Amino acid sequence: MNTFEALADGFHVALTPGHMGWSFVGVLLGTAVGVLPGIGPALTVSLLLPVTFSLEPTAAFIMFAGIYYGAMYGGSTTSILLNTPGESATIVTAIEGHQMAKAGRGGAALATAAIGSFVAGSLATLGLAFLAPPLAKVSLALGPAEYFALILIAFATVTSVLGTSRVRGMVSLMLGLTMGLVGLDPRGGQARLTFGIPYLFDGLDPVIVAVGLFAVGETFFLASRAGHASDEMVPLRGSLWMTRAEWARSWKPWLRGAALGFPLGALPAGGSELPTFLSYGLERRLARYPQEFGRGAIEGVAGPEAANNAAAAGTLVPLLTLGLPTSATAAILLAAFQQYGLRPGPLLFSQAPELVWGVIASLFIGNALLLVLNLPLAGLWIRVLTVPRPLLYGAILVLASVGAYAVHASLLDLVLLGAMGLIGFALRVGDFPVAPVIIGLLLGPMAEQQFVRAVAVASDSFMQAFARPVSATLLAGAVLLMVWPLLTAGMGRMAKRSPAVRRQAE
Repeated sequence: MNTFEALADGFHVALTPGHMGWSFVGVLLGTAVGVLPGIGPALTVSLLLPVTFSLEPTAAFIMFAGIYYGAMYGGSTTSILLNTPGESATIVTAIEGHQMAKAGRGGAALATAAIGSFVAGSLATLGLAFLAPPLAKVSLALGPAEYFALILIAFATVTSVLGTSRVRGMVSLMLGLTMGLVGLDPRGGQARLTFGIPYLFDGLDPVIVAVGLFAVGETFFLASRAGHASDEMVPLRGSLWMTRAEWARSWKPWLRGAALGFPLGALPAGGSELPTFLSYGLERRLARYPQEFGRGAIEGVAGPEAANNAAAAGTLVPLLTLGLPTSATAAILLAAFQQYGLRPGPLLFSQAPELVWGVIASLFIGNALLLVLNLPLAGLWIRVLTVPRPLLYGAILVLASVGAYAVHASLLDLVLLGAMGLIGFALRVGDFPVAPVIIGLLLGPMAEQQFVRAVAVASDSFMQAFARPVSATLLAGAVLLMVWPLLTAGMGRMAKRSPAVRRQAE
C-alpha cells in the first residue's frame, strides 16, 4: 500500500461522525486549556490524559491529536494578549505579538498566528505522512544494539535541548532513570527500590507521574508566584482580519517557518524552541522593515508560529517510527501509547495501521477545525483569560486528582500524584527541566531491555554487541553529543587564557 492509499484509508477512519466529534472535542479542550496563562501543551495533554481512558485507542489518539494542536495554538493567544508564554517555544511570539496588541493590531497578530499554524501544520503533516513509512521500514533493520544507541542519543540530546543547563538536564534525567528502576526486575523478578511496599512492585505509573510532574507541580509553582507578578491583558481592538499588506508580509514567513520547523522537529534533538528562534532570526535578517522588530513586526509572529506548529508535527516522526520522544509533550503521548498496550516504533505501522493513519489524517482535520474555530471564537478565548487564578489552580488540581484516581481507583495513586507534584515543584523552583524526568522514566526500562538483548545475542560480549558499523556509529554519536559541549567550553577557556588573546583584548 502506498502513502496515498494509506492516507485515504486514514481519512476514511477519521471522517466518521464519532471520530470527527472526538477531534472537535480535542481541539476545543486543547485550545481552552492551552490558552490559560502559564499552561503549555505538555501540561494540557497531561491534565487531559486520564479523560480518554474510557475511549477505544483510535478515538483516544484522534482526540489527543486535537488536544496537541489546540494547545499549541492556545499558547500563542496568551503570548500575544497577555505577554505570558505558555512554553519556551512561544517566547518569540510574545516579543512581537504583544507589541502588536499594544499598538491595536492584536487581531492581525492572532490571525497571522492562526493562518500560519494552519499552513505550516498542514505542510508538516504532509511531510509526516510521506516520511514516516520509509523511516519505519529502515528502522526495522535495526537490532537491539542500535536501539540502545539511539536511546542514548535521545538521552544526550534532551538533557541539552530541554533546559537552561546541561548539568541540570542530566540530573533530571538521572532522576527519571531511577524512577524507571522502581518495581520488579524483568529478568530475575527481584524487587528494586520498592522499600517493601507492594504498591511499588508494578513500578511507577507513567500517566500518574506525568500528571503529577507537569499539572500538579506546575500549578504549585504558578500559585507560588501569583503574588510576585501581575499580568495585564491588552484588550483586543480593531479588526480580527489582516490587511492586504499584512498578508503580503506574512505568507513567505509561513512557508519559511514550515521549512525550518518540520525537519528540526523531526531530528532526535527535536523540540520547537530551536526552530522558532532560528525563524525569528531569519525573518529579522530578511525583513524589508527591520526597524519594526521589537516594536511589533508581523513577520516576527508569522514565521515563529509557523515553525512552532511545523515542529509539533515533526516531533511525531521519531515518536511514531522509533518510539523516541524528543519533547515533553511527545513523552506524555508515549505514556498514553503504553497505557493502551501499544508500542510506537516500526511495527506500529503494520500492527495498527488504522490507528496510525487515522491519527495522521485527523491532524489535517484538527488543523482545519482550529482555523475555523479560533478566529471567530477569539472573544471567547479572551474571556477564558480572565478566569481568576485561584479558581484556575483549584480546577487544575481537582481535575488532576480525579484523573489520577480514575486510572486504578486507588487512594495510593493520589499519594503518588502528590509526591510527584512536590518533586515537580522542586524541579521548577531549582530551574531543572521536567521533561527529561518523564523521558528517563519511559525510555530507561526500554534501554535496559535492549542492552540485555544486545549483549545476549552477542554471547555476553559487550564489545561484540556494539562492534557492528551502525551501532558503533550511533554509540560514538551519543558519546560525542555528551563530550562535545565540554570540549568546546574547555577550548574557549583555554583561548581566553592564552597570552595572544589577552594582548589583543588589551
